[in-house]
Amino acid sequence: MLKHPYLDRPFNPRFSWFIGVFDVYDQEETRGLELGVYNPNIPTDRENLIRRYCLKLPYLSYRHKLVLFEALESALDDSSYDFSSLFDIDECETSSWPRGEWYSLNSPRSFFEEVFRLAKEVWREDLEKAAGEDRSTW
Repeated sequence: MLKHPYLDRPFNPRFSWFIGVFDVYDQEETRGLELGVYNPNIPTDRENLIRRYCLKLPYLSYRHKLVLFEALESALDDSSYDFSSLFDIDECETSSWPRGEWYSLNSPRSFFEEVFRLAKEVWREDLEKAAGEDRSTW
């Protein structure tokens, strides 16, 4: 059974692994300014954000990446999956996005379609390596 990278429990692939890197709460003056130059609704900005931040997850092994990738593929295959809820931040939460566009993305599904497309490319070797293993040994 694949374990969570930090906790002694099973790994549950959540898409917050991809977008949690954009939470700038209490970092508005640093990370917020760094990320604030990008607009996730603009395709070139979105690709840069995904390549530079979403897919650079050094704390996830190649196995974790495959499980997360497959979970995303499954969600994208489900036309009723609500990707917009992933970007919702409750007023009581200690989280915030870098700029206003994050609170109302034109198409949250498109954002994750782009994550999937780029992950297939960027993580190709890791995905192939994990896919070639016997999962019962994880």
